[in-house]
Amino acid sequence: MQSSVKHKLLEVFSKAGGDFVSGQALADSIGCSRTAVWKHIESLRQEGFELEAVRNKGYRITAKPDKVSENELLLGLETNRLGKHIVFKESVESTQKEAHKIAEEAPEGTLVIAEEQTAGRGRMTRTFHSPKYTGIWMSLILKPDLPPHRAPQFTLIAAVAVTEAIRDTTGLKAEIKWPNDLLLNEKKITGILTELQADSDRIRSLIIGIGINANQQSFPEELSGIATSLALEKGEHVPRAKLVQAVLKNIEIYYKEYLNNGFSSIKEKWESFAVSIGRQITARTLNGSIRGKALGITEEGVLRLEDEDGVIHSIYSADIEIDR
Repeated sequence: MQSSVKHKLLEVFSKAGGDFVSGQALADSIGCSRTAVWKHIESLRQEGFELEAVRNKGYRITAKPDKVSENELLLGLETNRLGKHIVFKESVESTQKEAHKIAEEAPEGTLVIAEEQTAGRGRMTRTFHSPKYTGIWMSLILKPDLPPHRAPQFTLIAAVAVTEAIRDTTGLKAEIKWPNDLLLNEKKITGILTELQADSDRIRSLIIGIGINANQQSFPEELSGIATSLALEKGEHVPRAKLVQAVLKNIEIYYKEYLNNGFSSIKEKWESFAVSIGRQITARTLNGSIRGKALGITEEGVLRLEDEDGVIHSIYSADIEIDR
């Protein structure tokens, strides 16, 4: 199916909201014959979409496969810009690596997403366990007209957006662990990695990598005590495409809010979701460990920690361990 025809067809079905669309209406919308419409409908069926056809009513999509490829994500996507251009791969080393390759030429809002990462990356060059058909492994390309020192705030923006998407989609109360993890029952479900391509005074491309453990039923022994999945916590399968759409919708909302009004309102929401604020933590930095009470974050996303002597430390990068 040609990409432009596919986009138009899925857009028509999306706007119909589950109602029937006549063959003639589809033909008029995508600019082809009713015979061609039938061929495109069959192509969608071969991809795993379930379509109902009723005489004198037309067609409607009743179910879509649990994939995160372009077709599944476009159907029901509620954004103006983000995710309108999708690069889907069955398997990649890393979606971040793929996004870096195309960022210069790609339009803003381009989403790179894969069913599997063979060398997924987290902070500090750590690997990110990314098995096939179970999770969400994606990288989003943004091009804000901002100086490079504003880039770290986008990790926090993404964390708020993903937390809300998980809560809205699954009902699970995910929490944020500074700087870039989301937790459920104190186990990791999401990692966020923000990287950039920039000149000295301007961001050219900002690449936000997001990995979400969605439907894994088990983890390698070394991760089983510290990682979990949405399906394990909820006790049922989670529709991945729906969750990706919710993430993109929320990032678009908060991105616009940030550009128009700054970081303050997003900062308040971040702190309301944060698992560590007000608790005793240990921050393990390259220069040693600091133990104290997490007070909150600054406008720049720097963690403020008050030690036992009342000294307030600014933590720019660290691994955080929360006292139990």
